[in-house]
Amino acid sequence: MYQSGDTIYALASGLGTAGVAVIRVSGPQVLTVLEKLCNLKNPKPNYAYFRPIKSGDKILDKGLILYFKAPHSFTGEDVAELQVHGGRGVIQAIMQALSEISGLRPAERGEYSRRAVINGKMDLTEAEGLLDLVHAETEEQRKQALAQLDGNLGQLYESWRKQLVHHLAYAEAFIDFPEEEIPPEKEQEINRDIADLIQKINVHLSDNRRGERLREGFQIAILGVPNVGKSSLINALTKREVAIVSQTAGTTRDIVEAHLDVAGFPVILADTAGLRESNEEIEAEGIRRAVKRAESADLILDIQNAADYPTLKKLPKALDKKHVITLWNKSDLLKKKPTAKAHFISAKTGAGITVLWDEIKNILTDSFAGGAAITRERYRVALTQCVAHLQDALSAPELELKTEDLRLAARSLGRITGRIDVDELLDVIFRDFCIGK
Repeated sequence: MYQSGDTIYALASGLGTAGVAVIRVSGPQVLTVLEKLCNLKNPKPNYAYFRPIKSGDKILDKGLILYFKAPHSFTGEDVAELQVHGGRGVIQAIMQALSEISGLRPAERGEYSRRAVINGKMDLTEAEGLLDLVHAETEEQRKQALAQLDGNLGQLYESWRKQLVHHLAYAEAFIDFPEEEIPPEKEQEINRDIADLIQKINVHLSDNRRGERLREGFQIAILGVPNVGKSSLINALTKREVAIVSQTAGTTRDIVEAHLDVAGFPVILADTAGLRESNEEIEAEGIRRAVKRAESADLILDIQNAADYPTLKKLPKALDKKHVITLWNKSDLLKKKPTAKAHFISAKTGAGITVLWDEIKNILTDSFAGGAAITRERYRVALTQCVAHLQDALSAPELELKTEDLRLAARSLGRITGRIDVDELLDVIFRDFCIGK
């Protein structure tokens, strides 16, 4: 169970054999650990020592020892890092030695970041940005995560919250001191700021979920009738044998996925079952899944047979509002002169694939353009709740009701960053009003 006063330890680098492993210790007994294991007394902060690491008289390894004195560390506590050789035997021996020191325990998942948040080294959005950075697989994911870790989202939400706290402090003061009537211009200023903040948050919410989509991957579904070349296309796009290609209709029964890095953006390509009427139970289920997957996709590649050009086989009505690129595959079978806008490809020879990739890259760039984006559903929920409370505050008939709505709106924003501190109200009041004068 989490206890903030404990001293914790964990392997901070990845599991498995490596040249170097980093073992991190954080908490009040860090100096005791350094003295017992490394014979290091009164270490200089932010200085590297090369020392043997011992358990009793037994040398476990030799490595670099770094000491970070609170509050100038990742967690805000005293922290030591043991940079040792990365063999499993070395790591196990040092972890065992740490476990034998009274008052130490293994860290829980995320406990270092949790302590950093509790000790004010980062807010919750920054901690989640750090998690995204650790798991980033593409360049654009890295950029978004690093920007969030640097505080771009937290600072935006905190600026909005402080604006509300400021007005809330004034409203509280006028309630507590009813002999001081609220000036009409002050009430108008508060209402203007509330309306302006509602507009800003609504614009922020209207981002087509690009932050979440960048974290999770841009979904592209490949649709079409059986034997039109869907599986050949996913193989051509990925340049590997992702899906089975066969002349037998209905070969693809379930969703076949391929994860790609396209110009720094994460893309998930999905090959699906051929769309047609079917009484065969398994194939019908595959078709149902294909349509469902397309409904949640960001882009649909609608594959048509060039031999049928320009007659289109229509997609299900449920997909009418989706972003669709129509591709005429098997371009060697074209019988009629095409229009300039028609996109012909050959999944077999690769003709037209480069042009298709260029179009997809342009769509990706346009889809993810913009400033700070919402990256998690919990942010979106809290922001939506904040807007609802602000709208209530704007129409509240009494100052007491307006004040409560402002408090709830500020609290909704505070939940995002983890900064909910009612004492700030007193700070504003004491600074702007001469209470007790």
